[in-house]
Amino acid sequence: MASTTSPMMQQFEAAKARCPGALVFFRMGDFYELFGDDAREAADLLDLTLTSRDKGPDALPMAGFPHHQLDTQLVKLVAAGRHVAICEQIDDPKTTKGLLRREVTRIVTPGIAADETLLDPARSNWLLAILPRDGRDGADPKVGLAWIDVAAGRFEAAVVNRDDVADHVLRLDPSECLCGEKHRELVLELVQPAGKRLVTTRPDWWFDDATADAAVTRALGGRRLEGLGFELPADAPGVAAAGAVVAYLEQNEPAAISRIDTLAAWRPGLRLEIDEASRRSLELIRAAATGRRDGSLAGVLDHTRSPMGARLLGEWLSAPLVDKAAIDDRLDAVAALVADPILAARLAEKLSGIGDIERLVGRVITGRAGPRDLERIGRATAILPDVVSLLASSGGLLADLRDGLDPCPDVASRIGAMLREGCPVFAREGGFIRPGFDAPLDELVELASGGKAWITRYQAQEIERTGIASLKVGYNRVFGFFLEIGRTHAEKVPPEYIRKQTVKNAERYTTPELDERQRQVLGAEEEAVRREIHLLEELRTFVAGERIRLDRAAEVLAVLDVLLSFAEVARTRGWVRPEVSSGGELVIDAGRHPVLEELLPPGTLVANDLALSAGGETAPAILLVTGPNMGGKSTFIRQAALVAVMAQAGSFVPAKRARVGIVDRLFARIGAGDDLARGASTFLVEMAQTARILNRATPRSLVILDEVGRGTSTFDGLAIAQAVVEHLQVAVGCRTLFATHYLQLAALERLPGVANVQVLVKQHHEQLVFLHQVVPGAADKSWGVHVARLAGVPTEVIDRARDLLIGFESDAAAPQAKPRRKPPQRDQLSLFD
Repeated sequence: MASTTSPMMQQFEAAKARCPGALVFFRMGDFYELFGDDAREAADLLDLTLTSRDKGPDALPMAGFPHHQLDTQLVKLVAAGRHVAICEQIDDPKTTKGLLRREVTRIVTPGIAADETLLDPARSNWLLAILPRDGRDGADPKVGLAWIDVAAGRFEAAVVNRDDVADHVLRLDPSECLCGEKHRELVLELVQPAGKRLVTTRPDWWFDDATADAAVTRALGGRRLEGLGFELPADAPGVAAAGAVVAYLEQNEPAAISRIDTLAAWRPGLRLEIDEASRRSLELIRAAATGRRDGSLAGVLDHTRSPMGARLLGEWLSAPLVDKAAIDDRLDAVAALVADPILAARLAEKLSGIGDIERLVGRVITGRAGPRDLERIGRATAILPDVVSLLASSGGLLADLRDGLDPCPDVASRIGAMLREGCPVFAREGGFIRPGFDAPLDELVELASGGKAWITRYQAQEIERTGIASLKVGYNRVFGFFLEIGRTHAEKVPPEYIRKQTVKNAERYTTPELDERQRQVLGAEEEAVRREIHLLEELRTFVAGERIRLDRAAEVLAVLDVLLSFAEVARTRGWVRPEVSSGGELVIDAGRHPVLEELLPPGTLVANDLALSAGGETAPAILLVTGPNMGGKSTFIRQAALVAVMAQAGSFVPAKRARVGIVDRLFARIGAGDDLARGASTFLVEMAQTARILNRATPRSLVILDEVGRGTSTFDGLAIAQAVVEHLQVAVGCRTLFATHYLQLAALERLPGVANVQVLVKQHHEQLVFLHQVVPGAADKSWGVHVARLAGVPTEVIDRARDLLIGFESDAAAPQAKPRRKPPQRDQLSLFD
């Protein structure tokens, strides 16, 4: 960047030093300007024209845009993962001579963005701090995590194993990750399995225990961490990560700290654990092909009326419950709403207009809420008494929601009394205070509009004094106030009248009283706007003081919104309430895939039964699923996992009957791809995922495996697949669905708790007919050559493949369910014991 010592550029350089790494939007009149490297980068990202005031090789590059485009440009930069510092003019150009003071008034980063225009309404916007720590006394290394949604004020911390970091990153899907400078490379490695992430580094001392503990204590108003459920020193890495989050907010968005009410200690085992590969395979929140909610489980279930409800629904599906009583509470509430469609419809109607209270309150606290934001809070709080009334006779969870909902009548009445309907977005536009609310403002408005009452009185006074009945008081922007008198009355004009303008058949005059009135009117409009802004600030301060009540109301309405959404889908689709138990069964009668049921024409999706039991007590623990490609194996095993997720989230399920024993961990390895960035082949990725499942599954887990071993040679793959099944059967005993093309594995049904099912297909005149029906027994063919023919492989290739297949099959031998090798017994300790 070309050096300069001009006072204005010194201001710009000071702003750059205050915000390292950020693009500085430097306000100059009606434009925001960028200079030097910032200008070059912004020109590419925002499609701006790069210019310069000077000429020659050392000319300083510039780029800019009109100030009213600020929000539009911020959206682009936040989406691109950039930090932006907004440097505003502090002094009023109308009253200040010389150089205007400029200061950075706002810093926007992807992780702390709180404005609606910058955020996806259906997705929480998390900032995640990651702090790797070595294990104590030889223990495994741990990682402290802390995450906050600045717009909502939700703040949590945890200590997890390094292998679990990617799972949490994928569950939270943070917009920005924060780490210390010395840990950047390690953190990039830890989050890489969850996809590319924006990682921001900050000084390592931010993450020191003492520094971080002090920061968290400040944010929480002095409350002790032990009282919030933290166990020190075990939870120290999580607390240190939380301290770094607070330091980041203090540096970039200090007002957001007042949004923090508490710091919650996240604990494993309180939710159904779903690893990152399983989330992708099952497409819980986003479809793999598009990255959008449409085509995913969330897309099917999301009939919410508010952004808060849409976000909460995603959280419920990402981390379903494992406590039977809590699950039954949700199911009871959904059942009550399904049974009473009139109540459900009335509640849904009320929730349709509530908007995003959670994020609106966040804007109030940060001081950026405009008149329209506060009007929307007023409309939302106005329906709260109606919601309480509608739930008057409800029981269970619905009654708890009713009792926990503060109607906030004072908030609704104060906002309603003060603000007009249809408020403008920005306070500077004025005209949003109701007439009659504030007498001084009413006087200013009357004066700014010309003061009709005063004009009427003054005109009557002058008519009586002069005896000129046709005398009129008028106003225009060029000449201001005037007295207009026809020429026929020229002799009656008082000598103190001062001629101002001549028009056809009349003369226009002014008087000292009119000149004084004109001076008052000219300042009244600006003063009225200032008065409205002052009143709005008072209202904003009042609403900010009710933050806790409004946050609780937002929480209750979001839960109610999700329950109503579950009920609506259940009623319209004919879904049933699952029976949830503490046992190890998974029994589904006439189960259907919820996403395919929505995508396919009614009546075309084939329903299938499933019965599993952990340990093989009342049904097989492991089902080997065989059949051709395109036959429906993957659909069958996926829908079993989705039914378990839905049931534990509190939703009804697509089946005639379902009994779901609570699952503690869900693993779904369905398909894999190369990870070229890390030098990992498809097979290596598949084996890494399989190893994770074998090492972490418990007897209460549900494991979904598809085509294990297909990425290597036939016999290697077959051997690995059989060994995996045997390990799950002997060492784990969990419920497992194992889809495979290795027909030789059918022989494993002789093992206790292992059974075969197949996807039916019929051959008709060399054509395959897929029945998509799952029945007991093993397939005797894979039908791969026939599927290749359907795909359009040339006839001569198909004929040759058929001839080769006959020869291969005659040489193949089925595997035997050989006993597992026992680990060798050692009579003495080894040299290293």
